[in-house]
Amino acid sequence: MRIWLNKHFGFSKAEFNGLILLILIIAFLKSFPLIYDYYKPIEKDDPNLLASIQKITITDLERTYYTRGKTENLKGKPAPKLFKFDPNTIGTEGWQLLGLSPKQAQSIVNYRNKGGKFYKPEDLQRMYTITPAMYKKLLPYVEIESQNQPCTGKDFQYEKKEYVKKPFVIVEINQADSAGLDRIKGIGPAFATRILKYRERLGGFYKKEQLMEVYGLDSMKYAEIKDQISVNPSAIKTIDINTADFNVLKNFPYLSYKQINAIIQFRKQHGNYNGVNDLKKVTILTPQVVDKLSPYLSF
Repeated sequence: MRIWLNKHFGFSKAEFNGLILLILIIAFLKSFPLIYDYYKPIEKDDPNLLASIQKITITDLERTYYTRGKTENLKGKPAPKLFKFDPNTIGTEGWQLLGLSPKQAQSIVNYRNKGGKFYKPEDLQRMYTITPAMYKKLLPYVEIESQNQPCTGKDFQYEKKEYVKKPFVIVEINQADSAGLDRIKGIGPAFATRILKYRERLGGFYKKEQLMEVYGLDSMKYAEIKDQISVNPSAIKTIDINTADFNVLKNFPYLSYKQINAIIQFRKQHGNYNGVNDLKKVTILTPQVVDKLSPYLSF
């Protein structure tokens, strides 16, 4: 073989010996697993294993059940007992005897304590703590006392309140307080408060029609109350137009800020006002505004 290799491939003696060694190593690695399995010692079972298995009794087993995907240990728990029961009256101990866990039983009792009630056996399906399998077992044993009243809420007693008709009165609106204004038929506490606030801004009313300037008091409401009110113009608080500054005039409802500034600037340039006609010279004041102002001004 060496001669043949040397003839065709030019192998020297050393190269030939190396090739033979490589072949032997490959052959050894291939055959080693087979040789190892052949000579591997066989493990024998423990002669006491069968006896240990025979010692396990049924009392050592633990029963488990599943509640909403959680496994709970039931070792030592008595077997469920099925009996006739009313879910509206049975306590936590009774639910546990039926096969529910303490948490499940307490959840149902809490539902009843918050006003929950079972009107028919099928209502048990609403309880998420009762699984479909448990519901099928309990359904034949459910006995609910008949409900005489379909509504379990509190009985309401309606008392008919007699409407006290307000007597016809005439109220002077510049001096009346909230109680006095409330005596007017058609004027309640809300309108009375609004009228007082607007009267304070004005300084008083000089005619009835000014009431329609109160927020929410329209012509229909005015027609309802106009015969029950009177106006005393002498009770109006007037403003001295020759001494009043911006702060005094700014809350007056008939004047804008621009009109107030115009009144003050005209007074500085031309001197005091002698009467209503002088106010008409202020170009920004229209005749309608001057007519509204005149009852409230003093010169």
